[in-house]
Amino acid sequence: MKSEPPVPVGSGSAPDLVELARVVAQQRAELDRLREQAATSAVVERARGAVIALTGCSADTAGETLLQRAKAARRTLLEECWITLGELTPAGTGTGTPRPDGEPEGLPAPDLAAPPSVPDDVADALRRLARDLVHVDTHRELARCLLEHLGPDLDADSVMIYARRADGGLELLGHAGIDERLADQWRRVPPFSGVAVLDAMEAGEPRWLEDFTRDSARYLLIGAPPGRWRSRAWLPLPGGDGAEVCVGVLRGRPGPFTARDRVRLRGVVRLCAGRLRTFTSPPDPASGAPSDAVQALFAALPVAAMLLTPLRGPTGRVEDFRVDAATPQAADLLGGTTGDPAGRRLLEVWPDLTDTPVWPGCLDTLANGRTYESEPFAHQETVDGAAELSTFSVRVTRLEDALVVTWVRHASSDRQEQRLAVLQRLGKLGWAHWNLVTGEASWSSQVFAILDRDPADGPVPLAGLPRLAFSDDRSELSRAVGTLIREGQPFEVSFRVRGARGVRHLRLVAEVVADAHGAPVEVHGIVQDLTARRRAELALVESERAILTQHDVLQSERTLVARLQNALLPLPERPVNLAGLRVEVAYLPSQAGIQVGGDWFSAIELPDGDALFVVGDVAGHGVGAVATMALLRFTAKGMVITGSSLTGALARLNTLLLHSRDTRGTATMVLARYRPRDRRLLWAQAGHTPPLLARDGEVHYLRRPAGLLLGASATPHFEEAECRLEPGDRVLLYTDGLVERPPEIIDAGLDRLARAVAAAPGDRPGPGTLATLLESMLEDERRDDVCVLDIRVPGKSRGAGPADRARGARRRR
Repeated sequence: MKSEPPVPVGSGSAPDLVELARVVAQQRAELDRLREQAATSAVVERARGAVIALTGCSADTAGETLLQRAKAARRTLLEECWITLGELTPAGTGTGTPRPDGEPEGLPAPDLAAPPSVPDDVADALRRLARDLVHVDTHRELARCLLEHLGPDLDADSVMIYARRADGGLELLGHAGIDERLADQWRRVPPFSGVAVLDAMEAGEPRWLEDFTRDSARYLLIGAPPGRWRSRAWLPLPGGDGAEVCVGVLRGRPGPFTARDRVRLRGVVRLCAGRLRTFTSPPDPASGAPSDAVQALFAALPVAAMLLTPLRGPTGRVEDFRVDAATPQAADLLGGTTGDPAGRRLLEVWPDLTDTPVWPGCLDTLANGRTYESEPFAHQETVDGAAELSTFSVRVTRLEDALVVTWVRHASSDRQEQRLAVLQRLGKLGWAHWNLVTGEASWSSQVFAILDRDPADGPVPLAGLPRLAFSDDRSELSRAVGTLIREGQPFEVSFRVRGARGVRHLRLVAEVVADAHGAPVEVHGIVQDLTARRRAELALVESERAILTQHDVLQSERTLVARLQNALLPLPERPVNLAGLRVEVAYLPSQAGIQVGGDWFSAIELPDGDALFVVGDVAGHGVGAVATMALLRFTAKGMVITGSSLTGALARLNTLLLHSRDTRGTATMVLARYRPRDRRLLWAQAGHTPPLLARDGEVHYLRRPAGLLLGASATPHFEEAECRLEPGDRVLLYTDGLVERPPEIIDAGLDRLARAVAAAPGDRPGPGTLATLLESMLEDERRDDVCVLDIRVPGKSRGAGPADRARGARRRR
């Protein structure tokens, strides 16, 4: 092995790390090369020795023979060695093939007529496989190696290697690309007819299964689920110790194997034959009952233990375990009256196992190999005929594909120490002891963990504790320690330290033990980590401060918005008369929050004597909602006053809402125009709830004309509807806050409003009628603003006053 000269390092200087890394990389590469060379040389020497043993020639002649044969077949020496090891026949048996002059007897006859017709890419692939076979030592590793080489080019999904047993059946030596459940199902195959692997072995020729429908009718095919592998090939080859071996290549895609694929697979099995002959380790053991020696071993163990084998369901998931062997102590712990648990299912002898943490611990150990140890638990057992409560813990370790479960009994002292350790861990505290006479100190392991101190450095003397604290906390801790030592006065001090996990908030409580003269001789103390609690306290204070600040901001905004809303939306103190109608208005802000919403109304008499009623609801709350409300309210009135139709006004308002920079969101609205000369009510809506009409004791909602909410579409469609009012009629225009009660649907609120109006007094409205209606509708806390226009048509009267007669004269004119 080559070595690099040492890099000179001057006094106080550091070595060149880049140069050191380069040297290490070179040495590693050289080591890998030497290992590869040693493994390859071992294969060549083994092949040369086999030739010498069979022919009796010299070592040089055997080596020259291998080189000549490799050159004639256009193969590498390593490939020729693998093929030679796989195809050698005992001396004297002959093959019936004439030998060329000078060819040693006992070797297979080479193809001298012409070199084999192998594509260059196939030859390169076989050379790579020959090199990788050097590092394969087991049948399972061989299967994985073949899958890595055949998967990319041949679309191979799985590889299986079978050997014929003495009884004529098959045994699975190795596999790759299939799960253990399927491997267990097909690990041993009886000598049945109709098995493609046996057919290939008996015929000594490959079996190419390329038509799934036809092949499944002829053979019993391996597969889970059925049809997973649509094509497969079984290629027999002579195995080690004279046993017949067959390699299977299974593909998920259908279709035939090309001529190139067949040439490559035949070359692969010739190389594998030599590798199989060199295996010294036995094949993977088949699942079955443990040997008598294992059972005898468990019977002699002086502890409670079991050997478990997993039992898998159709999906491969572990459903139970089989107890292969158990000690008498384990049988007693599981309930000695049920007999020996060996050979039975674990859940049969331990029914409540799945309800304990031991079951997931077993599954995790089986899957990942991590040893599991349970928390201590109490178990009542019978000792010398008397019931006794003992403490145990369960330990689970993996042994290949099995589990070893042991029960550990804890003595009383062990339990006490364990409880103390659990108490310190859960309480995040530890104990400390200082001897003031000898100067000795001792800490529990939890104190070292709290202070982020390496136990190898030992505990800190009592007088040195203040040096660990922050400078701001050091003086208080120093005074407390000094007073404790001089006067024996106990203390409780909080301080901060800085460690690997950042700043830690700690609490130290200490007291002294005095001698017969009252002088302090020992100090006992506890150190507790309060970092999590302190951080929670600081976070709570910060959160409260932020909440108060936010509340003040929102409260100020609410006050501002409420003032702005009152200025923009003045409420009449009493009912008003418009165009012969009696109109009562109610506006109730939300109680669920501190922000003001965007509900609004408008009720005015137009220049031509008609009355305009508008109710709207802007999405959202706060200043933005109030600003949008003001824009829509005044714009809607202006458009109708200047002669725009109801639908035209809604279309223009929709455009305004979409393109105005000062507004955003959506809004619902209902516009109604009342003509007193013929008592006609024309109305249109944009995504709003329909008006409610009460007449002669009957209540119903007006049919809504088409209309999409404002701000939702650039091309909305609006329509008008008409209703002729009669004397004594009552019409309600309202926002959804009057009828909505989450989480119920709005239809329930509409029905509730209709029932409440039907139960109200008749055509003679009195003071407080609308207020009574609101009380019956708004029982709980209001989550949204409520805006209501209560419009009433006066009933028929016996006579008219002077004002009514004058108004009638103006209408006639």
